[in-house]
Formats: sequence, C-alpha cells, structure tokens
Amino acid sequence: MRRRSLLAAIALAPLARPAFAQAWPARPLTIVVPFPPGGTADLLGRLAAREIEQRIGQAVVVENRAGAGGAVGSLAVARGAPDGYTLILSNIASQAIGPAVNTNITYDSVKDFRHVALIAAVPSAVAVSAAGPFNSLQDLLARAKAQPGAVRFGSTGVGTSSHVKLELLKRAAGVDITHVPYRGSAPAVTDVIAGNVEGLIAAVPDIGNNDRLRLLAVTTAERAARWPQVPSVAELGFPTLVASNWFGLSGPAGMPAEAAAKVNAALVEGLNTPSTVERLAVLGAAPNRMSPADYSAMVASEVPRWAEIARSANITAQ
Repeated sequence: MRRRSLLAAIALAPLARPAFAQAWPARPLTIVVPFPPGGTADLLGRLAAREIEQRIGQAVVVENRAGAGGAVGSLAVARGAPDGYTLILSNIASQAIGPAVNTNITYDSVKDFRHVALIAAVPSAVAVSAAGPFNSLQDLLARAKAQPGAVRFGSTGVGTSSHVKLELLKRAAGVDITHVPYRGSAPAVTDVIAGNVEGLIAAVPDIGNNDRLRLLAVTTAERAARWPQVPSVAELGFPTLVASNWFGLSGPAGMPAEAAAKVNAALVEGLNTPSTVERLAVLGAAPNRMSPADYSAMVASEVPRWAEIARSANITAQ
C-alpha cells in the first residue's frame, strides 16, 4: 500500500505543478532601482511599485542598488532567480547607453532579460541660464560656429545619456562644443545657472521646473504638452536628436511569461488612471499601453542605435 501511494503521488506530481504556478504571486515582489534614491528613476520605480501593488494583492518593495551607471543592479537581477519576484528598473542608461560605452558590462541587454513593461518615456531638453545671452537654439549654435570650442556644455557624467546626446547635437549641427562632465545633474545645473558653463542637455524632470533655466528645445518629434512654448528638435531641423529617456520593468531572461503578463497588465492599468496620468504629465510623459512584446522590441531597437552613436563619437566610460 505504501509503495502504491508513493507511485500515485509521483504520477500526480506533474499535474500539481501548473496549480502551483498559477499561485503567482505568492509573496512580495522587489523592484531593484539601479540608481540612488531621489532621481527620476527612483521616482518612477516607486510609482510603478505602488500601481502594481494595488492590483496584484502583494507588496512591492523598492530596493536601490546603485553603481556603475545602473550596471551593478542590472547584473544582479540578470543573474538572479528567474521566478518573477525580482524586477529591475530598466532604462536607457543601463540597457542601451551603458553597454555601448562601457566594455566592462557583461550582461546582454536583449538576451539576458525578459522586458516586461514601459513605465514612461520622458524627453530631454537643451537648457541654458535664463539670465544668459541665448534665447534660442539657433543663437547658441551660431556662437558655437563662430567660436569653436568656446561654448561649454555640462553633462551628468562621461558616457551618460546627457553626454551622448550632446555628441548627437554636435554631430547634427556640425559644431564644436566643449564637454564638461559633472557627477550628476545637480552640480551641472548649478554651474549653468552660475554661468560657469553655457548649457546642458538633461532629462526634463531634472531641469524643467527651474525658473532660472531657459529651455531652448526638447528632444521630441513634436512639442511637449508640458512645455508648449519650447520647440522640438525635429521642428528645428534636427530629427536625429529625437530621443527619450525611457524607464521600464524587466526581469531575468527566464522569468515566466505569465508573471510578465500580469505585471504588465497591472502597470498599464495603473498608469492610465487619471491621477497617474496627471503625475506623468508633469514629467513631460504620456501614459502608455505597451505589451511585453512592444517593450522588448523597443529595447532591441535602442541597443544598436546607441552603440553606433558611441562608436562613431568615440565615447567610452571612465
């Protein structure tokens, strides 16, 4: 009888597995934000955690694991258990630009992750001091052409999105602008306001609400609803500068598709509620309804684009 019971249990075991899988999520989830607290990535990671938590019946914990431009946290998740309980706040810096400029990054942004959902895509802006002499992007570029190297632009660091977009501007406009790297957006903004550098390109959440800065252009195809008075780079004749700072959620490559679909559904529903739509609008972002396949395709298209830009501009992280 004992042997018969054991054999029956073994025979039924495979049938029990789907029921166990359907129990996801059976415990809290963790979203790893691979940057310090307080920035745009952290803000969006916590917004996503709140929206998902309200809809899946489990707590969602945010863990900041900063280092190497987002590579430390990203590698930890890529090498972690693919059980659907740990996600990374994937973004343009850690998934596209970082691997393009840093040969020490060992993960593959496409093959080593299951990309789950886009949270937001926020534009960057070309910003100068409101007290300075430049009233338009044309004014600034005219000075750069007349005095090669005299115009100085800060960035959030060598090899960052801010730096690479400056290189895009220089190449598109055919000008020589001196790059001055900083450790983050705050000191760069401070020096622009003080007149120590003429401008910078950075994500609008970092600079868009500062009345001591003047926005000359946003890196979108059309004007942003949040700043309707600011021209887009496309309308100014620089379509190659159209680029967003995108932030989403991804898991390890083996993450169950069912878990990815549930996270995506919860997040998309949350992002399209009126209160969250309003919060995203302040950042210059619109709510989205990307599926996991849509977000995966977007990441896959961004990786080679930024790799080519970094190669042709000879940008390497220090």
